[in-house]
Amino acid sequence: MKKIFPMLIAGFSAAVLSIIPILKGFSCCLLIPFASVFALFLDSKANRTPDKITLKKSIWFGFLTGFFATIFIVLFDSFLTFIFRTNDLIETIPQSEILLNQMNLGELTEEAMKLMKSIAAEIKTSGFSLLYTIMIFFSNFITNSIFGIIGGLVGMGILNKKRENFLE
Repeated sequence: MKKIFPMLIAGFSAAVLSIIPILKGFSCCLLIPFASVFALFLDSKANRTPDKITLKKSIWFGFLTGFFATIFIVLFDSFLTFIFRTNDLIETIPQSEILLNQMNLGELTEEAMKLMKSIAAEIKTSGFSLLYTIMIFFSNFITNSIFGIIGGLVGMGILNKKRENFLE
């Protein structure tokens, strides 16, 4: 547990910040990479090892930070959806329908809109949709893992450079 604690804290922090509407749009490309850097920083402070951060460690930290952020984001989003019986999907259905109609996809547009409207109906009545939860989990997992790894690599470069300058 001690080894994953920095990633858990950083992922939770990123998830908390990602529920703020203004920051939500920057979650994957700013908050998650910063969280990965933060996780590496916390780990280096907690363990006080003079060793450089390895590529493997930075990738692992970035991936797990993104994974934990995804778990917490899905939990927070599901909880808020349950309480308010609305979410981003419901709010964007009209714009999605316009966009899909402009693409001239024929039956695919009708099926996609039928699916989105059934998910929206589930959310409005019960506050929960399993399909919506699965969709946001996988979409967040993919983007957060990628950007978490990028953040881990950037963090490795920053923290290793700081160590070199400190030791000189």
